[in-house]
Amino acid sequence: MPNPLPEADAASLGFAPAPLDALDRLIRGHIEEDRYPGAQIALARHGKLALFRTYGDARIERARQPATNQTLFLLFSQTKVLTSAAVWSLVEDGRLSFMDRVADHLPEFAARGKAAITLHQVMTHQGGFPSADVSRASWADHARMRAEVCDFSLEWTPGSRMQYHGRAAHYVQAMVVEAVTGRDYRAVIRERVVEPLGLGEDILVGVPAEKQARCADIHAPPEGGLRDNSPEFRAAGLPHGGGFGTARGMAAVYQMMLNQGRLNGVRAFSPRLLAYVTRNHTGETPDAFMDGIPMHRGLGPHVRGLSERIRGLGTLAAPDTFGHGGVGSSYSWADPASGVSFSYLTNTVQPDPWHSLRLDRVSNLIHAAID
Repeated sequence: MPNPLPEADAASLGFAPAPLDALDRLIRGHIEEDRYPGAQIALARHGKLALFRTYGDARIERARQPATNQTLFLLFSQTKVLTSAAVWSLVEDGRLSFMDRVADHLPEFAARGKAAITLHQVMTHQGGFPSADVSRASWADHARMRAEVCDFSLEWTPGSRMQYHGRAAHYVQAMVVEAVTGRDYRAVIRERVVEPLGLGEDILVGVPAEKQARCADIHAPPEGGLRDNSPEFRAAGLPHGGGFGTARGMAAVYQMMLNQGRLNGVRAFSPRLLAYVTRNHTGETPDAFMDGIPMHRGLGPHVRGLSERIRGLGTLAAPDTFGHGGVGSSYSWADPASGVSFSYLTNTVQPDPWHSLRLDRVSNLIHAAID
C-alpha cells in the first residue's frame, strides 16, 4: 500500500520523545486492561508522517486476527467530515451554495414544514430534526433513502437551537450530493475527495466485498455498545458514520486541510473554502446533545475555541484546532498553529466518562510533544 505522506523522523519534525513514549505506554495499557482489542495512531506535520503505529488485534471473536498498518478501522462519525467534503467540492464547482435551501435540490424535502431549511443549518446541526433516521432497507436503495430523508419530521424550529444530528444531517447532505451530481454519494466522496489525494486504499466509504477482510471488527464492552460487523453495513458506507480508514489516511486528510487544500501536489480545495468550513459558525451556543458543551461547529469539523469544557481535541489544544470524533472510539484533528495533524482509532465503543477522559489524555500528550 503506497504511503500518502513521506515519512520523516519525529524528532526532525519537532516532536519531543517523552510525551510520545507516554502515549505508547497509555495505549498499550488500555489494551492490557481490555478497554479495546486494537488501536492505530498516526501523527503528521508539514506534509510528512512522523508516526504510524498499530496495536493489538483487529478481531478477537471466532479467530484472533492481529491488527496491522493495513487494517481499516470503522471511523464512525469521523465519516461526517468526508461526506461534508463532498459538499465542499460542489460548492467550489459553483453547483451548490451553503446558503441554498435543501429543498432547492430536493423539492420533496419541503414537506412537513422544512421548506426554508438551509444547507448551512443542516451542516451546523441546527436543522431541527436531530433524532431522524432512515431504515436499514434504504442502505442499498438510495431512492428509498431519499424518500425517507425528505419525510423527516421537525422536532423544533430550524435555526432556533443547536443539537447534534447524529445521523440525519449527513443523510441530508448525501442526498443533496446525489441530487446535484446524479451519482451515488459514495462514488462522489471517492472520486472527488479520497482518490485525488492518493488515499484510495486508506479511506473507504463503502467497502467492497473483496476488501472487507481488512476491516477490524467493532467490539462492545461488557456494559453494552454499538456494533455491526455485517458485510451489508461495511458496504453501505453510511454518510454519518460508516466509513473505514487508517489513521494514516485520516492524518493525511487533515494535513491537506492544514496545507491550504493541497496534498501530494494535488489541489483538492481552495484556501478560502477551508478557512470558511473550519471556523466556528455557532459561537458559544451550547449543544443540547453534548451536555451543553459549546461545540463551535464548522461545516464538517468542530473547533476547539476558548471554552473550558471541550470534547476530544484536548484541553491543551490551540483555540483554532479542529477535528471530529467517532462515537466512543476515536478522534482525528488538525492544529493550524503548529501544522500538526493526529488520528487515533480504536475498535471498541466505550461509554463516558471513561471515553472522554481518555481522549483528553491522548490528545494532550500529542500537544505536549509539539515543540
